[in-house]
Amino acid sequence: MTKYKSQGFVKTFKNAGKGVRMSIKSERNIRVHILIGVIVLFAAFYLKFSVVKISVILLAAGSVISAEMLNSAIEFALDSIYHNKYSKMVGIAKDIAAGAVMTVTFIAITIGIILFLPPIFETILR
Repeated sequence: MTKYKSQGFVKTFKNAGKGVRMSIKSERNIRVHILIGVIVLFAAFYLKFSVVKISVILLAAGSVISAEMLNSAIEFALDSIYHNKYSKMVGIAKDIAAGAVMTVTFIAITIGIILFLPPIFETILR
């Protein structure tokens, strides 16, 4: 077994926490997604969204942040393997990973529009 397999249950959570901290420190896009997610959550609480709607928002925001973290992990792994040298295949892999983040982000934006437009229009039309 490798040292990663034999490290124990608690240590895996510590390593995961370290990964979250490292991604927040090193990746501006993750910080932007977290900030937007927090703003959207505050807006949902202000508009008195139901628990179900807030849960949908949390799932959408979590999906975007997770996709961004996976994208970063793929980029770091490929850069370390190829020592930051250009490779067409590496470029394609990075583009696909970035496309996954964009897709999840567009879906999250669509969810936000569906959830926020009705109460915003209701407030404006009063």
